[in-house]
Amino acid sequence: MTKGNRFDVLAKGGYAARGVVFLLVAGLALFSGVAGGRPETKSALSALLGQPLGRVWVGLIGLGLLGFVAWRLAQSLADSDGHGRNGKALAIRSALFGSAITYLGLAAYALGNALFLGGGSEASGEKDLAGWIMSQPFGSYFAIAVGAGFIIGGVVTAVKGITRRFERHLQIPDHKGIVTLVCVYGLVARGVVFAATGVLFAYAGFRVDPGQAGSMGDALEWLRQLPLGSFLYVAVAVGLAAFGLYNLVEARYRIVRSPSLADAKRSISMAGS
Repeated sequence: MTKGNRFDVLAKGGYAARGVVFLLVAGLALFSGVAGGRPETKSALSALLGQPLGRVWVGLIGLGLLGFVAWRLAQSLADSDGHGRNGKALAIRSALFGSAITYLGLAAYALGNALFLGGGSEASGEKDLAGWIMSQPFGSYFAIAVGAGFIIGGVVTAVKGITRRFERHLQIPDHKGIVTLVCVYGLVARGVVFAATGVLFAYAGFRVDPGQAGSMGDALEWLRQLPLGSFLYVAVAVGLAAFGLYNLVEARYRIVRSPSLADAKRSISMAGS
């Protein structure tokens, strides 16, 4: 197997792992009254641990997420997708780097539970982040800015789906129209959750109260309280399942360009110039 093929396996295995996680999250969201778990990524992995061969499956997901982290680092640091280095491109690559950090934490949680039955707390990472931010000088203003970033990220994610920009990185056969529709629905739903999380985060900044910061589960509960909230909740929860399927589509059809050391050095030198 060549170096390029090895990296292709890493990246696509990562998308598959993320897809499984979001399908589990959607299941918890839709059947939370029965399953008794919150629709969070860590809760989804914990629920899987209780199933037959649960530690094996969670361990495999953790390994897959490490591959996803490697791919995100290639996208952000080595610009594997060819975004460039203008202002918009650097913002996208910064978001991809942030995604790498987020999934590194989730991978560590998964592997810790799979190997040691205790990979860390299930507490919301968003609340932990809000607490740290607000402990800093001018932290409440920073928290509001982070919330705005989540909202912008949500809008960008939804627009990526609506405009079908994701297709430029996929090789989906022409006759797979239903696949494209599922991808669009999933990205829009993920964007809605991102934006709702941002609203809660900004509100926590206004109140100077980290406890008000919202996770994915809090964002879904907040949507449930809105007019037609039950409909919105179910629509977004099903959308998160569609986002999980979108990741499985990425695992099958994603165009993966393996990074080179020269790419990374060039990108870093450009960023520093």
